[in-house]
Amino acid sequence: MEKIEVIEQPTSTLSMNPLKFALWLFMATVVMVFAALTSAYLVRQSDGNWLIFDMPNIFYVSSLVVILSSVAIQWALWSAKNNEMGQLKIAISLALFLGFGFLFTQWLSWKELVNVGVFFAGDKSNPSGSFVYVFSGLHAAHIVSGLIYIFLILIDVFKYKVHSQRLLRIEMCVTYWHFLGALWIYLFLFLVANNH
Repeated sequence: MEKIEVIEQPTSTLSMNPLKFALWLFMATVVMVFAALTSAYLVRQSDGNWLIFDMPNIFYVSSLVVILSSVAIQWALWSAKNNEMGQLKIAISLALFLGFGFLFTQWLSWKELVNVGVFFAGDKSNPSGSFVYVFSGLHAAHIVSGLIYIFLILIDVFKYKVHSQRLLRIEMCVTYWHFLGALWIYLFLFLVANNH
């Protein structure tokens, strides 16, 4: 009598593209940096000598712009999945334009802060103002990296290298851009809630 061997089927494992995994690790690092900064803000605020000022109204505009840019880049991803190349070109271009618009509104916010006497450093500075510049400036640096990524995707879009069969790069770009948008909303709400 022959012996029948039962070979177990390999169990499926959870897997993630290595590039996506690296992106998530990077975003986790960014979260830790801003968590440390917001903790430092709260600790320093409790020490006293804290300037109270209204957040520039243009920050509200920049928050709306970053939300609209997230909508635009999501539209770009949907268009890529459906091979709607015309809409993809419009959507990714709009996301890029709105991203630059966000940076412009941030610059206007810094000008408004200076106009009301809130400075980053120097004799007239106060830690509360310095934190606002650090938060918004560090976030703006990440926005610049996101804009470079969107621009590279835009080039690929016009070369027809982004479509339903080649989504990895645009998916990663969309994930990063949504992350930056959510990070800004968190920072803005944190500053509004704690600057009183």
